[in-house]
Amino acid sequence: MTTFAPDSLALNRKLPLWYQVSQSLRASILGRSPDAPLRLPTEDALAVHYGVSVLTMRQALKELETEGLISRHRRRGTFIEPSALRGAPVRLLGSVDAIVAQQSGMSTELLEHGSTPLPSELSEYFPDMTEVAGYRRLRSDEETGEPTNHARNYVRPDVAARIDLADLARWPMTKVLRDAVGIRISRITDTVEARLADPETAALLQVPLLSPILHYTGITYDEAGLAVDVARIHYRGDRFSFTVTMDAH
Repeated sequence: MTTFAPDSLALNRKLPLWYQVSQSLRASILGRSPDAPLRLPTEDALAVHYGVSVLTMRQALKELETEGLISRHRRRGTFIEPSALRGAPVRLLGSVDAIVAQQSGMSTELLEHGSTPLPSELSEYFPDMTEVAGYRRLRSDEETGEPTNHARNYVRPDVAARIDLADLARWPMTKVLRDAVGIRISRITDTVEARLADPETAALLQVPLLSPILHYTGITYDEAGLAVDVARIHYRGDRFSFTVTMDAH
């Protein structure tokens, strides 16, 4: 039987290995194509794929099973749940794969794209530019069609020139930049704050005017320390939560 093929992963030894593996596999599962196989490779095969021990792989799979993304059956194997929830809370421990996982598993409608004047409040991230490439997208739950978040991305023009719009319909921007464009991401700086839905956001997300939403700002930097993308995303407050764990060591 054909098995699901997860993405590769470059491990960061400063973070728990099981966590990195679970988030990478989670992103692969939520970002899979509709016709992808539901059966996962064996524990041993996955451990080899990710370069970790079987015990680490087992812990990662247990995390995904707890989330309801996979089910494990004795003698039959491990399978992706077709009806897995897409909006489950995500624990962010500093992994780019965690960001990709959080953004995956939704259908995307590209509302607008093209060159746009650089907003004055973003000049500190793009100090040498007056215009950037802008993208505006609406993401919806694949199962219900319910809008979940409204995203605006501001991308360096030289990077945007290498973006295939078809990839943006399938993948979150972070994955497109890293895996399709080939940007070597050094870090992503995140800010999450509570706001009230303005008329545009309320209409797009189908929530009452002035209802609570989560406003996320993420700045993605390449290995040279240059900002390549600034993302501003409005999430429905009833669909998302963020937990950040700080390592004391």
